[in-house]
Amino acid sequence: MYKPYTMPVIQAFPDIKVSEPNFSKLITFLMKILMRPYLFLFFGVARVFLGGKKHFFGAFERALRGDTRCIMAFRHPNGGEPQLLTWFILFRLGALAKKEGIAFAKRPRALFIYGYEVLRWGGWVARLVMPGLGAMPIYHAKIDSQGLGRIYQDLLSGPYPLAMAPEGQVTYNVERVLNLEQGTMRIGFSVAERLIQAGKSFPVEILPVSIHFRYGIWGKICLKWLMKRIEKFTGFSALYKKEEVPDFTTRLRNCRDYLIAKNESRYGIARDENRTVPDRITLIIEAGLRRAEQILGIKPTSGETISRLYLIRQICWDRIFLPGRDTLKGLPRLERAQLDLAAGEAWHACRHTEVVDFIWYFHSALPEENAPLHEKIEFAQNLWDFANRTMGGSYATRNINIYPRRVIIQAAAPINLTERLPAYQKDRKATIQTAMDDLLQSYLNCIKEVNETEKE
Repeated sequence: MYKPYTMPVIQAFPDIKVSEPNFSKLITFLMKILMRPYLFLFFGVARVFLGGKKHFFGAFERALRGDTRCIMAFRHPNGGEPQLLTWFILFRLGALAKKEGIAFAKRPRALFIYGYEVLRWGGWVARLVMPGLGAMPIYHAKIDSQGLGRIYQDLLSGPYPLAMAPEGQVTYNVERVLNLEQGTMRIGFSVAERLIQAGKSFPVEILPVSIHFRYGIWGKICLKWLMKRIEKFTGFSALYKKEEVPDFTTRLRNCRDYLIAKNESRYGIARDENRTVPDRITLIIEAGLRRAEQILGIKPTSGETISRLYLIRQICWDRIFLPGRDTLKGLPRLERAQLDLAAGEAWHACRHTEVVDFIWYFHSALPEENAPLHEKIEFAQNLWDFANRTMGGSYATRNINIYPRRVIIQAAAPINLTERLPAYQKDRKATIQTAMDDLLQSYLNCIKEVNETEKE
């Protein structure tokens, strides 16, 4: 099947049609059969553990009973978190709660929010399954009154929790939280305010959830194999045949610096031996964004990197899948050819955003030889993906090479937004920022707790 996210685009397509979100018993039945093998085969998920049970069970119990409105704010470091959480909530959560003496008022489920672009690159499976599980699409970079309307309606009416990723997209980093977007808190405070205005006393809660991977002995073996594969792609394997193989950290540094240098060369950035790695990365990010903007013929904006990235990505997808067009049949040949050309240019512009989207990860420090196994595996897998994107690849061609044996879903104490409404009504900006700071601290506490209790 042709997948425009992984293969060069040479033509434009009509817009994607997708049904309204509606929970389907048939889709749920199929997912009960298929999702567990899917999670194992594509993400290597062998066992799943829940940490912070009291917080997770309590938040869902209150929401499903109709006493609260809940937003599950989950971290998104690896890419498979929505699928994992969907399976866990639908097919595991109820049984685990019963063991603790908790009976939910309704069968647990959550309504996930995702970007429209997922429907465009995810193929027919995504277009069938996601609406059938009640998931709701939203645009990142343009006004989407219909999408926001769905979100507000479902959250106001309840009882099922909403599930959102405040990091905005896959971050590739479990140990650090580098970016949190305010959309989750803005929606939460707005709903809390509307409920009070409607005379309803349902508190709005944010449930912080962090996802962590741990690896066994097979992970150590696969890490050695992956490093050899990366070094083969970057040319170091031939060098190490002639010279002594350096320590693990030096091997990572050699590959990282080589890939950074290749991207500097790609964008015509002059080498400067005194320039730090973060400074080199910053220059590559700016060069990649400008190259993409030039290809698309748009003016560089003064916004933050992530805002520019979202805008470029949105324009690219809108040139590949043409909004509002049900068919391209009957167009004059010249007009159709121009649309195809614009789609091809958009696909190539996206190759630059794929590098920009990913390279910021390498602000992270190199793991030492005695670092935890999951940190070494994360860095090595991200090095592989860096090579993939340097060659024109994308998230879809990332190819997870080392599968986890254990996945820990760690919940923190819910954040009650309704209690903060008086402060919110006095100073919205400051109150939202305080709530964001509390969410960040909750994630950091989750990371600390998992690292202290879950050894390799």
